[in-house]
Amino acid sequence: MRERLRQHIEEIMPLTDDEFAFVASHFSVQHFKKHEFPIRQGQDAAYTYFVVSGLLKLVYNDESGKEHILSFAMEDWWETDFLAFYTKTKATMSLQCLEDTRVLCLTLENYRKLCSGLQKMEHFFLKKATSGHIASQQRILSLLSSNAKERYDQLLKRYPSLFQRVLKTLLASYLGVSRETLSRLSS
Repeated sequence: MRERLRQHIEEIMPLTDDEFAFVASHFSVQHFKKHEFPIRQGQDAAYTYFVVSGLLKLVYNDESGKEHILSFAMEDWWETDFLAFYTKTKATMSLQCLEDTRVLCLTLENYRKLCSGLQKMEHFFLKKATSGHIASQQRILSLLSSNAKERYDQLLKRYPSLFQRVLKTLLASYLGVSRETLSRLSS
């Protein structure tokens, strides 16, 4: 599992064996079954998760109980309720496993130790955060300016594997369309 993390980090920068041993020592391993919640709305978000295998969805449930899917997280992705994680407040979103999932977990304390103890990791996390911020802005722009067909095509082009791994009702929710509209778009 940790080898996958090393490969992921080394896509951005190389690490010596000693550096990676230092990095790996800050993570713990967790396994979750399909339908389990690593994070529940209203509870603590103690970790940011690096997905080794499996698939998760980050959701917000509004006051009426409607679920809004903010993102999916698959292998080599990082996910948490970032506001709750970094500010040590209660989660406003839930993270749920859509498949059996294995993750490497990093606490905020260990994140800070990694960044202060190894400048390469501070640079790595900055690059990951910047990429995530760009992706979030692109998703918002897509929801504001693209029609349903364009959003569907963008998602299919960027993440074709999601279409084999995620129920159509969840894809429809993520795209902001009904299940029937998604069926028309995909035919």
